[in-house]
Amino acid sequence: MLNAYKGYHFKMSPKEPASEILIAELSERGFDSFVETEEGLSAYIQTELWVPNVLEDIYILESGEFDITTEIEDVEQVNWNEEWEKNFHPIVVDDTCVVRAPFHDETAVAYEIVIEPKMSFGTGHHETTFMMIKHLLQMNVENNRVLDMGCGTGVLAILAAMKGATLVDAIDIDNWCYLNSIENCERNNCADINVFEGDKQVLEDRKQTYDVIIANINRNILLDDISTYTKYLAKGGTLLLSGFYSEDLPMITECCEGEGLKFAENFEKNNWIAAKYVN
Repeated sequence: MLNAYKGYHFKMSPKEPASEILIAELSERGFDSFVETEEGLSAYIQTELWVPNVLEDIYILESGEFDITTEIEDVEQVNWNEEWEKNFHPIVVDDTCVVRAPFHDETAVAYEIVIEPKMSFGTGHHETTFMMIKHLLQMNVENNRVLDMGCGTGVLAILAAMKGATLVDAIDIDNWCYLNSIENCERNNCADINVFEGDKQVLEDRKQTYDVIIANINRNILLDDISTYTKYLAKGGTLLLSGFYSEDLPMITECCEGEGLKFAENFEKNNWIAAKYVN
């Protein structure tokens, strides 16, 4: 069925984490489809659910941290499968891992992950997800216990399971991401991955230790949660952190060192960082 929509086109600077935050806020107002653009984000709400003040009290739009402009258009009919197909292209990392959608052709690589993109963060297109995949590809996680914190689509948890991790937990605070991760785990024959909805409290409740903890979130949440990650990181374990800029690396490293972790290495792409710490 094709529905009439209102389209909101946001130009934002800096684009991240503004785009991720805006998706979370707009999802609560009835927006159900999102397309990342070069300059920001396009968000769509069905006309029958739209009200003139739909953007009222959206926190990020009133924040002085971001420069955001908005344009609105009427969209008579939208076929979202076609929209995703136009905007989602396979991602190739080190010629070893491909992240693709169900409508793409199969590929002959060591790790092929099929993700229904929809509106979850973590398709592989974003620099942070790309670099976290790169970290995982270089690591031996066979027989490891792995945590994917802020899992989005579940792509990193799925890769860890494909690489032989014996226990994989995936956690996201967003209900849509939680449900989408379950779908994607099943789609990739990784139904044994444990997916939880929540935040670091899930770790406190489970009291499970991990050999590898992956957290691709944002700087402020990482700084708040690093002590909890360290608490549940096994001796000799690895902590992979991303979702922050190069200028934030000293702050993140100082926090990790305060918890007894040592900086090992990092990747950088378009000023985004994915760093590796060990204990």
